[in-house]
Amino acid sequence: MRVEQRQDGENRQNAIISGVIWKQLLLFALPLLIGNLFQQLYNTVDSVIVGNYVGKNALAAVGSSMSIINMLIGFFLGLSTGAGVIISQYYGADAKKELHDAVHTTIAMILISGVFLTFCGILFIPAILRMMGTPAEVMELSVRYLKIYFAGILSLMIYNMGAGILRAIGDSKRPLYYLIASSLVNVALDLIFVVCFKMGVAGVAYATIIAQTVSAVLIIIRLIRTTESYHLILRDLKIHKIYLLKILRVGLPAGLQQSIIAFSNVIVQSKINGFGAAAMAGCGAYTKVDAFVILPFMSLSLAGTTFVGQNIGARRYDRVRKTARASFIITLIITLTLSVLVYLFGPVILRIFTKEQDVIHYGSYMLKTLAPFYLFVAFANVCSGIIRGSGQTVIPMLIMVGTMCVVRVVWLTVMTPIMQDIMVVFLGYIITWVLCAALMLAYYLLGSWLTRYEKPQPR
Repeated sequence: MRVEQRQDGENRQNAIISGVIWKQLLLFALPLLIGNLFQQLYNTVDSVIVGNYVGKNALAAVGSSMSIINMLIGFFLGLSTGAGVIISQYYGADAKKELHDAVHTTIAMILISGVFLTFCGILFIPAILRMMGTPAEVMELSVRYLKIYFAGILSLMIYNMGAGILRAIGDSKRPLYYLIASSLVNVALDLIFVVCFKMGVAGVAYATIIAQTVSAVLIIIRLIRTTESYHLILRDLKIHKIYLLKILRVGLPAGLQQSIIAFSNVIVQSKINGFGAAAMAGCGAYTKVDAFVILPFMSLSLAGTTFVGQNIGARRYDRVRKTARASFIITLIITLTLSVLVYLFGPVILRIFTKEQDVIHYGSYMLKTLAPFYLFVAFANVCSGIIRGSGQTVIPMLIMVGTMCVVRVVWLTVMTPIMQDIMVVFLGYIITWVLCAALMLAYYLLGSWLTRYEKPQPR
């Protein structure tokens, strides 16, 4: 997509297209990181409370449910990525009318999608859990948790889409403030519903959807009250075909990528389920620790997408590659540091979730196996974010889906019958991370994701 730069707009001071890149990248990514940390508190606090106050089966139900949640919402969150790229490019070009229509198309799209996803989630959850081979002692708790969760999934989608709009125009602070507020609500309600009222996994689910509603309301209020060109006017909500097609062109590959990879994680979870409730609980607890490690490079990936999108919109192509180099260096330093810390102290952190030794054994086993290889998955995601900001999402999608889904599923299908060891599951992550990073680097160096903009255009 080529964005024509408007000459009649106001002179806006935009540090993303004019400031010191590494400094602005950190300043922009830091609120994203803190916000993602608070968002991760939703499920971490849920797991800590149910693990300590309800039991191993409840911890297994909550932990294993995340792969299903990610699979069903991944597609629509991928669409929000496409919307963010389009909006950031229009904002960088100061194209006010196009920005207005793109924002309203985005919100209308997510409202329709959210209602659809609510019904699909509630309807198909039991069947999906059975397909995953969920143990009988965990099945009822998992169904109860997920049905309540999906009843309120629209709020989660509204918040993430609204936050994506704000990030696309360079505001990463307000989504953080709203997320902090909702996280505090979630922690308080977890304690009230589970510890005081003894509501079990249902209490955790209700606390989550109420907290998500708080963040969704706050972000919609911000979009309505702002006087900037991305101002939300409810009566203007409609699907503009031209902008929907642009969003789908960029977002559809990203959505397919997220949902297909999430589906592969459902298959991975089904293999873990075969080792029993202790393995489910231990690996589920580890994924909460794992999430805090991946948050920095995921935040840098989102920041890179916004920086590339706005600089392309402003035709500052020289800053695009400088943004990529700064992102890679920052990612290297942070990921190596966190990998060492997790490897050394992860087993101690796992004891926050449970005191049961069999659960801690599985969580520690997974942690020590995967921690040394985080740098590969970090590089792959940051590189994908940089390329995605240019509007090129098909090749990154094919690379990620091909490695993290196809190769991973083939590995599990072939090897798990041969080797009855959970290590086979863990090796599936390592092999696909390394392969994905190698292919993403090759496309970054050899692909035409940026040169198509840099070439002089015919008049």
